[in-house]
Amino acid sequence: LLDDVFEITGITATVGIGTNLYLCKIALDIMAKHTSDNIALLTEKSYQRYLWHHTPLTNFWHIGHGISNHLERLGIHDMYDLAHYNQDILYKEFGINAEYMIDHAWGREPTTIEDIKAYQSSTNSISNSQVLFEDYEYDDAMLVLKEMVELNVLKFIDQHLVTDHISLYVGYSKNVIRGTGGQRKITTRTKSLKRLMKEFIDLFKEKTHKFYPIRQIGISFCDVLDEYYESYDLFSNIDELEKEKRLQESIIKIK
Repeated sequence: LLDDVFEITGITATVGIGTNLYLCKIALDIMAKHTSDNIALLTEKSYQRYLWHHTPLTNFWHIGHGISNHLERLGIHDMYDLAHYNQDILYKEFGINAEYMIDHAWGREPTTIEDIKAYQSSTNSISNSQVLFEDYEYDDAMLVLKEMVELNVLKFIDQHLVTDHISLYVGYSKNVIRGTGGQRKITTRTKSLKRLMKEFIDLFKEKTHKFYPIRQIGISFCDVLDEYYESYDLFSNIDELEKEKRLQESIIKIK
């Protein structure tokens, strides 16, 4: 497989193999690129032998600079320190997140592929996020947002879904400012492009900083249900909504 990837794309791929999902990820991220065949394998024992004293901690999955700095203040400099630290203090400092931090310090991961496939969210949503190729100005980012909303509404039409709850995230250029965004409840449960586009544009205008370069946009349609639950208010023009729906269905057929 590695040879095929290189032959077809010219890109050198790497492989991480482990006795659980976390060790696969760590073998891939930290070790595979340093082996002669670009393949690395980890067990809990070899993880403890080779990586307990590996630094920096930010090389490990799920440990960002914020968590790393927090651990440093506690005197924890590597995974060995974390594995042998007082667990009561860790739970006090990190809450429920301490559980997976402790497991990962020992190279353990109870979640399996079967668990992931069997997972069912208590609420349904459709989300889409884009990291832009370069920094975008406010108006250009607005155009990207409109394209994202339109594509997702086409999915709604195709899958016969409706929503009454949307959310937006806007990320800015590196180290400029923290991301912004918010959520909005809609008075009707709808799949109307016109209505959903207006709600997203209003939310974008309300929550986005105009004068900072934008690098990421994420949108979500929350509380998604079958179109059987579509609803209207006193100001809804049913004929106009049906005309819009037929237009969107035609676009899907053309595509």
